[in-house]
Amino acid sequence: MLLLQERGWDLHYINLCTGNGGSVQMDGPTTVRTRLAEGQEAARILGAAFYPPIADDLELTYSVPLLRKVAAVVREAKPSIVLTHSPSDYMEDHQNAQRLACTAAFAHPIQNFVTDPPRESFLHDVTVYHAMPHGLCDPLRKRIHAGAYVNTSRVHAKKREALAAHVSQKHWLDVTQGMDSYLVSMDEASRKVGALSGCFEYAEGWRRHLHLGFSASAIDPLAEALGDDCFINEDYEKWLTE
Repeated sequence: MLLLQERGWDLHYINLCTGNGGSVQMDGPTTVRTRLAEGQEAARILGAAFYPPIADDLELTYSVPLLRKVAAVVREAKPSIVLTHSPSDYMEDHQNAQRLACTAAFAHPIQNFVTDPPRESFLHDVTVYHAMPHGLCDPLRKRIHAGAYVNTSRVHAKKREALAAHVSQKHWLDVTQGMDSYLVSMDEASRKVGALSGCFEYAEGWRRHLHLGFSASAIDPLAEALGDDCFINEDYEKWLTE
């Protein structure tokens, strides 16, 4: 997102879940208020428009009422690029988040699909990209490979600053998942993906969603926008066509 911003793109940021379940120190309502403020601060650091969450933790179901809410955000933001979770990840909230994001993006030109709140449809192409899952594997431990690697080295410090805004996550992750410091974990994951790219110190891995229903052709606006900061994994592309 920060690399796109350097090139003049507008950023939009949403946490679909309130984070109410993510504390062993605070009750649910206090955690919700804390997480909301942290998300707003992270968006401020990134320079992104912020949209409030729509569901509590573990209640982000793939359902029509929530789909109408996510579709309203998509129509308000009018994105050309949607960055979302991996289709297969270690928890259901992540998987349902990407399903909602994909269907909401698919519905962007469908004027007869009513959003909540109502928003006008739009017609320009939308391309969806999926992040790598946590641990770079699916829930059955199968390794997931990136279709493209994005060089985040020069924006790593600001990415870390934005993540640090979610300070209430640290104790929760330390206690429940043994992640030590979530900032160090992000550093290590970014460095590992950078090593997989073979050319960047820090990187993110992304996979492009099939264009059918989203755009008129198989465009790749992320790679086009980022240029040398985006390295296409030719082995992945070859595997797709075999």
